[in-house]
Amino acid sequence: MEALVLVVHVLAAVAIIGLVLIQQGKGADAGASFGGGASQTVFGSQGGGSFFGKLTAVFALVFFITSFGLAFFASEQAKTVSGGLEYVPNASQVEETVDMPEIDAGESSASQDIPSVD
Repeated sequence: MEALVLVVHVLAAVAIIGLVLIQQGKGADAGASFGGGASQTVFGSQGGGSFFGKLTAVFALVFFITSFGLAFFASEQAKTVSGGLEYVPNASQVEETVDMPEIDAGESSASQDIPSVD
């Protein structure tokens, strides 16, 4: 299903690019608009949308819908990947303790390795 949405997404993107390149720009009539009484002038009425303009809007809608579909598929896949930390082994706990030797206060500091302040 994700592959089908991805193919439709790429085809819609290519169609939008092609339709935008085919269409005539708004400034193409600028030279003729100041001398003639044409209805589609730069500052005049635009009239109804052309067929290519409406087709571009349809493909743009398809592009946005497939974008949301791909984002949904990516979020579902991220939810399954996030559980991968459960398989990491835990570090082992050290349970044994070491007893420290007792130091007698009556012994002289010359016989001990540990210096003391008298």
